[in-house]
Amino acid sequence: MKQVTGGKIGRVKKKRESLLTNLASSLILYEKATTTLAKAKLVLPIVERLTHRAKTPSLVTKQYLMKRLFSNQLLVKKLTKEIAPRYAKKTGGYLRIIKLSSRPGDRAKMARIEFV
Repeated sequence: MKQVTGGKIGRVKKKRESLLTNLASSLILYEKATTTLAKAKLVLPIVERLTHRAKTPSLVTKQYLMKRLFSNQLLVKKLTKEIAPRYAKKTGGYLRIIKLSSRPGDRAKMARIEFV
């Protein structure tokens, strides 16, 4: 059996990838998101990689970002024009995870993930 890097979070591969892409998209759009700690830890390297990639402006970079972000021009533009220039001198650590109190309904550990 193949080991899943990161975690399964109780979903099959397609649904897990879709959930993480949606979470990454809303994190880029609103620059912060509140979710469970497990999901925050899984989406962190995805958005870090996209942000690092967006710092080098080229056609190949835009094509890569379009492929990863549901072909959403608004997200690609925001990432390349607004977010990436803020971190031009930084080599990593663009995001932070802040632990919050647990969710009342099921006591799930919650966290807010946001750009530094």
